[in-house]
Amino acid sequence: MPATVVCQLKEHRRLQSLERDTIEEQARWDLVFTKADGRPLEGTTVSRHFHAVLDRAGSPQRRFRDLRHSCATLLLVQGVSPRVVMEILGHSEIGMTMNTYSHVVPELRRDAAARMDDVIRERGR
Repeated sequence: MPATVVCQLKEHRRLQSLERDTIEEQARWDLVFTKADGRPLEGTTVSRHFHAVLDRAGSPQRRFRDLRHSCATLLLVQGVSPRVVMEILGHSEIGMTMNTYSHVVPELRRDAAARMDDVIRERGR
């Protein structure tokens, strides 16, 4: 997980712990994100808030689960090893990761070709 996300989650947890003493339900559930009374969030609530954030940002609507796919695609395009992406996603086999994200492969090929081109030009000098 990126350090900036970890930092934000730690801060959220710190603020939440200040409230925890006053909300019995939070202590019972011990969740990171909850309703105001400490009980678990419902999926529809999370989706509704997610869609509101997308609206405010002027972004097209997507399913909350699409964040997982966006993350994997961005990691692969940035050159992160498919094996690392596989582990992040929790896939048991590399084939599943690469089959699911095969739409990224053409861009990876172009990137590989461009990198090889750079190496060839550098060696030819």
